[in-house]
Amino acid sequence: MDGTPAPIPGRGNALHRFANPGRFMRFSGAVLPWLALAGLSLSVIGLGWGLVLAPRDWQQGDTVRIMFIHVPAAWMAMGGYVGLAIASFVGLVWRHPLADISARGIAPIGAVFTAICLITGSLWGKPMWGTWWVWDARLTSVLVLFFLYLGHIALSNAFDDIERAARPAAILALIGAVNVPIIKFSVDWWNTLHQPASVTRIGAPGIHVDILQPLLVTAMGFLFVFAALALLRTRAGILERRARALMAARAAEPAAAAATVTA
Repeated sequence: MDGTPAPIPGRGNALHRFANPGRFMRFSGAVLPWLALAGLSLSVIGLGWGLVLAPRDWQQGDTVRIMFIHVPAAWMAMGGYVGLAIASFVGLVWRHPLADISARGIAPIGAVFTAICLITGSLWGKPMWGTWWVWDARLTSVLVLFFLYLGHIALSNAFDDIERAARPAAILALIGAVNVPIIKFSVDWWNTLHQPASVTRIGAPGIHVDILQPLLVTAMGFLFVFAALALLRTRAGILERRARALMAARAAEPAAAAATVTA
């Protein structure tokens, strides 16, 4: 009734115990308020620090402040898709409904962060490049990521039966995972207008510490917000699944009673 899968012989392991929907609801209910509080607090502190208190860049001026939203959103867009692909893999291999519900919950959140990344990137590109958009390797691959998220959302809602929709959506997510390293290394593999990695490169970061610190605080806040939203949507998916199962059981009762009377 609650979506807990039947035990698989030889697999009474930690994976299935941890993925039990009942345990997940108890665990997520305990950590969700703290995640949300930490995410909102760090996001407000980081954005206030970066948008107001951080110094102007000597080349970009105040335009550099867009990066305090753009860069963390880009990290969440890629990280979210990695999470989506992992949940899809678990759902396909172990056929655990909680993995499918989690993937279904992650996709819209990742799509929103990807949209924020694209919009803020365009706002930065206009004064820096003189145009809102260029078909640059990095920009194009992020746009493909956005469409992959939308494709997963569409496939997840293409069938009335959620379980039937989970398989094609998971296959799309796994195929699309190849785009994540393309996004990451596109500035190294191709000639692109987009600047190379300046925070995650080997050695010292390429940006000043006064800009790096609020950027990392904001990124941590975005991460906690993403996690809180993912937990919230997964909880909602579990409750929806339980409600569907309950409605199906109630709908089957009159038919069972009629069959008993006839017999």
